[in-house]
Amino acid sequence: MSKHDFPQIHFYDQDFVDIYNKTWSWVSPYWFNPKTGEQDSEGLFVYPENDKKILNQFESIFSSFFLVYSNRNFDPCQNIDYFYARQEENGAIRCKYDIDTNQPVISADNPDGIGLPLFAWAEFNLFHKSANKRRIKDVMPYLQKYMTWLDENYKQENGLYAVPASVSTMTNAPREAAVYPIDFNACMAINASYMSALGDILNDKDLSFQYRRMYFSIKTRINSLMWNNDTGFYYDLDKDGNQLSTKTIAAYWTMLAEIPNADKADRLVEHLQDENSFGTDHPFPSLSADDPHFSEEGNGYNGSVFPAFNFMVIKGLEKYGQYEYARECAIRHLYFILEGLLPNEEKVPGDLFEAYLPTKEGKPVMDGDNLFPRKRYLLTAGLSTIALMIENIIGLSISLPRKTVDWIIPNLEIMGIENLSLKRNLITILSNKSSRGWEIQMESEKLYYFTINIIDQKKKTLPIPSGKCSMLIDKL
Repeated sequence: MSKHDFPQIHFYDQDFVDIYNKTWSWVSPYWFNPKTGEQDSEGLFVYPENDKKILNQFESIFSSFFLVYSNRNFDPCQNIDYFYARQEENGAIRCKYDIDTNQPVISADNPDGIGLPLFAWAEFNLFHKSANKRRIKDVMPYLQKYMTWLDENYKQENGLYAVPASVSTMTNAPREAAVYPIDFNACMAINASYMSALGDILNDKDLSFQYRRMYFSIKTRINSLMWNNDTGFYYDLDKDGNQLSTKTIAAYWTMLAEIPNADKADRLVEHLQDENSFGTDHPFPSLSADDPHFSEEGNGYNGSVFPAFNFMVIKGLEKYGQYEYARECAIRHLYFILEGLLPNEEKVPGDLFEAYLPTKEGKPVMDGDNLFPRKRYLLTAGLSTIALMIENIIGLSISLPRKTVDWIIPNLEIMGIENLSLKRNLITILSNKSSRGWEIQMESEKLYYFTINIIDQKKKTLPIPSGKCSMLIDKL
């Protein structure tokens, strides 16, 4: 498949453009037809391991956030629909399935096969990239049954949800005593919030109110029981409801859920900027650097940097208007990923990995797991090389149903995107320095509304007609 079938990006650092293009060229071999087991771009997006093809709920949801930019070469809904099709009578959807047998894959540390509840977040994003309202109507029954199953089986008297800490995917993190994990509870709030938003899209006031009320209930419990004012952080709780002392990246799901107020959010951001907490050279480690279990060699979830969690943190920063800092962290993160592509000291070729070291270049280790980190792990690495590249480094935020494109950047640079497909509309947005000053050139097949937001300098919204046009920034 030619890389020109995909949107082309322009950026002053050609290495960023190259890894973006290379990621798309590497995606095709990981799509399999579940019936034949053959490679098929219309099949399922799976990372094969040990001759097995296990579909993972967490990775399937996250991969949809970069597959939406494939210009319909890959279906971002395919994996998610597979999980809906496996929903059980009681509403349960398990976190892993073997696509050869269509049976759930259950582990001893997660006997119910629970996953982080994030389907509604993914569906909201899919809607804004496709404007397919019919899909929301079709999937809503699955989402409602799923939330009811979680609510009826795992909600406790204190209003929080008790599930195994391993549900978070942070397999060897020092969270053994956690009974009320901060990430799962924050994800329940995220899902409830987006369920309410999907209800608004369907003009279903009852549905919207039901999940808005659920969201505020969870938000209140998290703030009252899991926030520690002395340290400025959210913590897991033990079986007795006491706060544990381990600071993990899991706490930042609360920012994506918009749970902290502005003051609490500022204190969480301070931890991200503190080199003794989460402000390591490569942002952001899975475990706080001042924790006794923290390892500069990563040791799995004891310090390794994971693209999926970085994506989550950066999207949380956006919720609080931290666009410039979010972009800075995305760029630093991508430089470390680029370093990981280079051969190491033993001349072993580099690649895209499942995780990275927190304080230097290279891939981490995990005690007892020689396969970690998985190589060319595109299901989450694509979040960094494609989604963060488009949304945070170039700075584009796109909503097809609203017919809006927002370009949020700290300053003007030579960059942009070319031939991005928005349903049946190809758009191009490029900034260049000419003799007349900074100029933004645009091309579109249909009208849309373009907002240029140069942080702390200029913000202007203009209707962009079909065809080619340009604007001089100095004239705005």
